[in-house]
Amino acid sequence: MQTFLAPMLFKHRRCHLITLQTFNLRSEAKHSPKGRVYCDTCRAGFETNVTTYIKGAKVRLECKRFGTEKVERALDGVTDETGTYKIELKDSHPEDICEVVLIQSPLADCNKIQALRDRARVELTRNIGISDNLRLANSLGYLKDVPLPVCAQLLKQFKSADDDDDDQVKA
Repeated sequence: MQTFLAPMLFKHRRCHLITLQTFNLRSEAKHSPKGRVYCDTCRAGFETNVTTYIKGAKVRLECKRFGTEKVERALDGVTDETGTYKIELKDSHPEDICEVVLIQSPLADCNKIQALRDRARVELTRNIGISDNLRLANSLGYLKDVPLPVCAQLLKQFKSADDDDDDQVKA
């Protein structure tokens, strides 16, 4: 009887250790906020098909304590050639409000921070039902000093499409 129990006990302990190791890996999971920084070439207030994405734009991930607004954690990032940033964070922030904010544009003619596009909130905890480490953030935008010449026609198309939608709603 004793020879039968020894292997069973060993298997039980081995499974228990695997479970503990898996738990430890999850508790140390990284979070990776990822997003893009763009130049609003039409000063439209949103991305269009002539929007350009900014290489070398500086962003910062800021996590503020809920209630006090005190910055508990700040990490800087820079966009790649596609205007995309990805910031690696090794810890979780369930009690904090975390946002990626614009810091600096490398473009002299597109460095005015666009209202309501200067920050993007990201959830950096697993307690919300998202198991993936990647956290996609809304795009952040700067305004171009002078809109591109094509923008007037482009925005007319958007206006025309809006008018068509209004006609369909009324009918």
